[in-house]
Amino acid sequence: MRLIKIPFNGGSLDETADQDSAPDKIVELLKRFSLDEDGRFFVINQEELLVDNSDLQETFHRVESLIAKENYLTLVLGGDHSLTYPCFRAFARKHVNPGIVVFDARAGVSEDLKVNNSDYLRALLNEHIVKGENVLLVGLRSWSKDEIAFLRKNNIKFYTMREISMEGKSEVCDSVMSVAREWDGFYLSVGVGVLDPAFAPGTSCLEPGGLTSRQLLYFIQRLKLLKNLKMVDVVEVCPSKDFNDITSLIAAKLISELA
Repeated sequence: MRLIKIPFNGGSLDETADQDSAPDKIVELLKRFSLDEDGRFFVINQEELLVDNSDLQETFHRVESLIAKENYLTLVLGGDHSLTYPCFRAFARKHVNPGIVVFDARAGVSEDLKVNNSDYLRALLNEHIVKGENVLLVGLRSWSKDEIAFLRKNNIKFYTMREISMEGKSEVCDSVMSVAREWDGFYLSVGVGVLDPAFAPGTSCLEPGGLTSRQLLYFIQRLKLLKNLKMVDVVEVCPSKDFNDITSLIAAKLISELA
């Protein structure tokens, strides 16, 4: 698998966040894993994209240019969630019917004047980069009335933590996979905020009642089986807010299972 480190937090609304330091920390911890949970060796070829945290548009241009050249399973390691915007824009140009599954506590559809980590998905939808029915959100538990209205207006399917708790992770994962396998290009975005703060304290927006590490691994290990999975991003880790590196460590673990 190809891994691209993008140390960018220029799209974060949290001025105390340090997502730009996450890629190096996560890759360092990735050395702890030599095998995945099936006992298989994994090989990762990594590179880093130089970015300017003070220039959002230039960074997005660089990201799009790089991603447009990728033809194999690629994992982008951020960085804040605004990176999903340029990554998916480039990804969508290479597929006739692209779709995206996002794991996060928040929907990414707030209404702001510029693309950031809280409205990246709204921008993709408003620009018709992705169809609403080709967006699946998993793990939601924090939103506004306007955001719910936007999701429903755009026919976006979302699975709240309450639904996952009531219906079970297996049932929800079956539903996600049945939709995602119909796309010719499947993009997976994992914001670590989807996890409960007990398992991922090192992120900028802590929302109680999230997934456990084991539950997230279950989803990831199953979604990896889909042959149309072409690109992944793992974002929103803030090492300075972490405790004993447990958030960075679960991010590294996710990468080892996806490789």
